[in-house]
Amino acid sequence: MVFGAIEAGGTKFVCAIGDKNLNIEKRASFPTTTPEETMNLVIAFFNDYQTELESIGVGSFGPIDVQQDSSTYGYITSTPKSGWQDFDFVGSLKKHFDVPVAWTTDVNAAAYGEYVCGEGRGKNSVVYYTIGTGIGGGAIQKGEFIEGFSHPEMGHMLVVPHERDSFQGNCPFHKNCLEGMAAGPAIEARTGRKGQDISETDTVWESEAFYIAQCVYNTTLILSPDVIILGGGVMQQSHMVERVRAAFHSLMKNYVRTPEMKNYIVTPSLKNNAGVIGCLALAKKEI
Repeated sequence: MVFGAIEAGGTKFVCAIGDKNLNIEKRASFPTTTPEETMNLVIAFFNDYQTELESIGVGSFGPIDVQQDSSTYGYITSTPKSGWQDFDFVGSLKKHFDVPVAWTTDVNAAAYGEYVCGEGRGKNSVVYYTIGTGIGGGAIQKGEFIEGFSHPEMGHMLVVPHERDSFQGNCPFHKNCLEGMAAGPAIEARTGRKGQDISETDTVWESEAFYIAQCVYNTTLILSPDVIILGGGVMQQSHMVERVRAAFHSLMKNYVRTPEMKNYIVTPSLKNNAGVIGCLALAKKEI
């Protein structure tokens, strides 16, 4: 008995096989190109496990349709990723593998991985943000994703510009939303450099922490989760989590009492494996 995982990102796909204890036994990654080319590689990866494969968990870039009674359930819908608009992802898998498929967003999958095996283990409510090329968020309450007519798009909440930041934002839809102001491309547009090439003493990190702290502030007041996990490439800067905690404390002004900061605003303990392990856990849950 093995489970399959597909972490389908806009830049690359990661496929994995894992056992019932969510140990990763095999994995492979390849660039996200056209649906035909990429899915052929996905199918080839899992073909060797046809007789053992119990189910597949998919965490995909989006937007996606997560409503099971919808005619386009399992589709990537209005994505800006060229060629992937209105692509029947789950349907393409079902043509080759007669197994249950768990279907959610890539950030929901990472949230679930941390909920099961990481910083959210043993907690009732978990919120996970990935802050990198884009920004997305997922929320879990008692083992279930918080969703309505669709999955949340937390990365596009509006934020107040920092008083010393003249950048107007680069989201094509909302300009100064969280993603438009704080994602990796926004940092590069301001400075002409990628985040990993910028000194931790650079003033850009002050405004970056301010925007992420607004995200945490809004999330705290709306959902009051047990933990907020901040993942993605931007948060791999070791100094960022303390900056965000300090900026959050300044914004909240002790209006609500949260868990202790070192346990409340954290980075993922599963690091880059959160999404894959989350997909495996969702595949296991599906059966």
